[in-house]
Amino acid sequence: MSCPVTCAAWVRRGVARETPDKVRLSAEELKRLIGEAAETLREEADGSDEEEHGQAAEDITDVASGETVEPPEEDGDQEEDTEKLNDDELAEYGLDKYDEEENTDAVSLGDTLAGLTVYGSNERDPYVTIKDTEQYEQEDFLIKPSDNLIICGRVDKDHCSLEVHLYNHEEDSFYVHHDILLPAYPLSVEWLNFDPNPDESPGNYAAVGNMTSVIEVWDLDIVDSLEPVFSLGSKKEKKKKKKGKKNSSTEGNRDGHADAVLDLSWNKQNRNVLASASADNTVILWDMSVGKPAANLTLHMDKVQTLQFHPFETQTLVSGSYDKSAVLYDCRSPQDNHRIWRFSGQVERVTWNHFSPCNFLASTEDGFVYCLDARSDKPLFTLKAHNEEVSGLQLSSQIKGCLVTSSADKYVKIWDILGDKPSLIHSRDMKMGVLFCAACCPDLPFVYAFGGEREGLRVWDISSISAVNEVFGSRERLVAASTNSAASSSFASCSSKSPEAEMES
Repeated sequence: MSCPVTCAAWVRRGVARETPDKVRLSAEELKRLIGEAAETLREEADGSDEEEHGQAAEDITDVASGETVEPPEEDGDQEEDTEKLNDDELAEYGLDKYDEEENTDAVSLGDTLAGLTVYGSNERDPYVTIKDTEQYEQEDFLIKPSDNLIICGRVDKDHCSLEVHLYNHEEDSFYVHHDILLPAYPLSVEWLNFDPNPDESPGNYAAVGNMTSVIEVWDLDIVDSLEPVFSLGSKKEKKKKKKGKKNSSTEGNRDGHADAVLDLSWNKQNRNVLASASADNTVILWDMSVGKPAANLTLHMDKVQTLQFHPFETQTLVSGSYDKSAVLYDCRSPQDNHRIWRFSGQVERVTWNHFSPCNFLASTEDGFVYCLDARSDKPLFTLKAHNEEVSGLQLSSQIKGCLVTSSADKYVKIWDILGDKPSLIHSRDMKMGVLFCAACCPDLPFVYAFGGEREGLRVWDISSISAVNEVFGSRERLVAASTNSAASSSFASCSSKSPEAEMES
């Protein structure tokens, strides 16, 4: 059975708490959670009951109009025929006398258990090599300074969850540390360390966007958590229909999105800001310190699929949409100061080049990857990377020019884009079906995580490929600077007239 992994993100080493806390609920808290769950189920049942009542009313109307329903025929004769057939089959194979046969090879229970030795404890049993499993469980529960965490949204047959995997490259260990049950299908996940409590130090959180309009923020240092630390937005509330009105099912005043949240990006410079892209065609900038939107960006005409803040410039954001466009915003005045590029297909992913801060990459549903300069209308290069949509677009965290793409065509490809002249280094069918996401480890520049429609989450160290070592092995490992002096502003030469550039393959 396939269990798709729809989104994934890494957590740096040394961020997670060594020993995560475990939730212990009081009787009052448990009672409150049960009550909230019961209320939610009741609301869902009420909605389905209304549909059933409507169907029942139609049936009553049909009966009243003179239509009759014939009663089902008697099936007693059918049962008798079936019973007679079964008796004939038993007699044919002699099964009717099965219980009368003597078992001449019968062996007593005592004889079969004669050689079985029972030990009082695992300590005395020589065949049990692991005497105390609790010790090993405690070791697996601890998070070492050399451990990375990988968080991913997983969809099972009857539930959805946020899995927290532990990965240690030196020890070659990779397993699920703990998981969190989610209320809806996960679509995006973003790690952040902002805590809205002013007395708290930086934390270890995951923001999750799903098929609802609500963004949930979970504490990764808490195991068995039943509810998020805080949420952004609210679910749409429908008013009940009244007589004499065509349709009074309207949405009340809301703070947030009106549809699914497709992507998230955290501002590492201004830590209380989170950007969200939605199927309601908007981008919202959230002030997490108050839990409300600070700005609503409405430049796209269709679903906003992807977005990312600039790694160094606090005010710069880029987004991509189903309307086949990418928009670059100056968030200080986004409606007046922005630039738009047009493409040949829907934009699937955007990502900034942290080694060339004026450049960003965009991938599309028709398999193309574009490299764009924020100050120019024309792309630096256009690459036909895959046969289908490019769902993963990840630059190495430390190796300049190393680009990894994943696609719905089931392949992962490794590219060298140094000098804006892309060349294919390696291609592999991951045997995971359609690939949904890719993420590069921030501490290990050749280690990537991939999620697809089956086989769960997979980690691949691409340095195990000889061709990758030949091209990138001797290339200097760089650490991207985190100061604004690393580059001039992407809007340095942008016109205030919001020019649009057409990108046709």
